[in-house]
Amino acid sequence: MRRAVGLVRLPALGADVVGRRVLRFGAQVDVRVIASSDVGEPLTSAAVAGYIAKYATKGAESAGAVDRRIRHARDLATLPVRDHTLRMIGTCWWLGGLVPFESLRLRRWAHMLGYRGHFSTKSRRYSTTLTALRQARAEHRAEQQHAALGLTDRPVITVGQWRYAGRGYSPEAALVAASVREGGGGHGA
Repeated sequence: MRRAVGLVRLPALGADVVGRRVLRFGAQVDVRVIASSDVGEPLTSAAVAGYIAKYATKGAESAGAVDRRIRHARDLATLPVRDHTLRMIGTCWWLGGLVPFESLRLRRWAHMLGYRGHFSTKSRRYSTTLTALRQARAEHRAEQQHAALGLTDRPVITVGQWRYAGRGYSPEAALVAASVREGGGGHGA
């Protein structure tokens, strides 16, 4: 895996705007075996999901991004970040100033390394949305709760007709209300 990572090279798009560039992995590569917690047991989807979740729950701030917008290029010099992070933020700022990339609004989001939010909020482009996942989870939990309580799926009865029943107190209720208003008057109210 480490050898393959060292061999990967990808020509970057936009050479006509920023010049020819080649993307590659840096020197720090974290390669780990994802193994079952039980020796000799097969790898489960839960183990893989746990590994992915560890990284998926991290935002740009874990890379050292800052929590406020950068409004001027001079602000870059005062950011309390590591050199590598400063280069990424500075690159977003620089690219955001180029006409072909203005629509990406990279300057507005340079403090988040050019990315507007967490990757999971952008999944609709590739598969589903976070809203759809939340809805599916809510429906699943409701089904589990119904089953645990022994509730059946009975049809909902909708009343489509209303009838005026009157307004105010009945004569008996009016007498009780008057008694309460007057302090009970010894009538037990």
